[in-house]
Amino acid sequence: MNASRLFAASCVALIVTAMSFALRGEAAGAWATEFALTHEQVGWINGTAFWGFTFAMVVGGPLCDALGMKRIVGLAVGGHIGGILLTIFAWDYWSLYAGTLIFGIANGSVEAACNPLIATLYPKDKTTKLNHFHVWFPGGIVIGGLLAFALGRAGLGWKVQFATMLVPTVIYGVMFLGQAFPRTERVESGVSTGAMFGACVRPAFLLMVLCMLLTAATELGPGQWIPNILTNAGVSGILVLVWITGLMAVGRQFAGVFVHRLAPSGMLLLSAVLSALGLYAMSRSSGGMLFVSATVFALGVCFFWPTMLGYVSENYPKTGALGLAIMGGAGMLSVSFVLPVIGRFYDEGITERLAGRVAENLPAADWAALQASAGLETLGQVAVLPAVLVVVFLGLVLKRRQRAAINLGWRA
Repeated sequence: MNASRLFAASCVALIVTAMSFALRGEAAGAWATEFALTHEQVGWINGTAFWGFTFAMVVGGPLCDALGMKRIVGLAVGGHIGGILLTIFAWDYWSLYAGTLIFGIANGSVEAACNPLIATLYPKDKTTKLNHFHVWFPGGIVIGGLLAFALGRAGLGWKVQFATMLVPTVIYGVMFLGQAFPRTERVESGVSTGAMFGACVRPAFLLMVLCMLLTAATELGPGQWIPNILTNAGVSGILVLVWITGLMAVGRQFAGVFVHRLAPSGMLLLSAVLSALGLYAMSRSSGGMLFVSATVFALGVCFFWPTMLGYVSENYPKTGALGLAIMGGAGMLSVSFVLPVIGRFYDEGITERLAGRVAENLPAADWAALQASAGLETLGQVAVLPAVLVVVFLGLVLKRRQRAAINLGWRA
């Protein structure tokens, strides 16, 4: 078993998953025009990738034990190729919807197999290695965003941009080909299937699932709309997204330092505070200050996803691959619902500002400014989600300190 090759192949697979987030965000405006869709409809299409992800994780997580992680990876390769091709050749709303759904199932299959794979390969350093693995989620968004920007400037549309994902898909498929996969950590440790399911209904674990709904919506919901919203605000929205995800990639690479100093619960609290401040500041910013507020937001969401997974894997190890699948699936499911809600708020903000006027009769600059104002206000509304998390994670930090104090007193 070649652990380093399996880890590297997992990272390339995650790059494909992440590239789609940037490319879909950039294609949102083109889809609305080409297929005559509302922003809410585009939100439902993009949301399909997320609940398809959830379906694959919830089904694929338990199957990792029964079928093996290798077969789940094979499903991901086929789904990525099929989803890319169907999206490129889509002819209406429903074919675009189906292509995005298939791609979402492939994305979920990657996470369903690779998260427990990495937890099994590195049992003594789970949170740090999962952060290193998830470097390539923002890293893939950076790659996809820069490709979208460069190819767009070259006059090549969203279809060509989507086709570029075929290259890393083939690469990670070849890297996994012929490799021996380990059994999951839960199976290796002798924890029964019944004990795994029992651990997944414990109140403490379910609380973390509820938190995952909010952390994922905070991290991924705004990212799908930022390219569209900020471009109307007079900056390159796709470059702002690249900036945010680039900072996230760098931060996750050095996650080990923060894990040892703050502990996962402390990291989660700090993340929630900065995320709320960043979104609120973005809703009140313009021009260069959008990059400043986006930086605060990036530092906030940087550690959310992998640290949530690491926290669960370390504190509730009996939940096994199913626990990680439930966490990831819950996160993506929440985003599938929040995307059209953000789109609806965006549409309602535009309608409110039009005040009965016809958009086609407005000067281009006024129409862009109106959309920017509505979109930025919408980002501010999303800040409510991390604000709720501040309260929950503060409770986790205080509980951890209380336990530490009790242990010290007992030892004394």
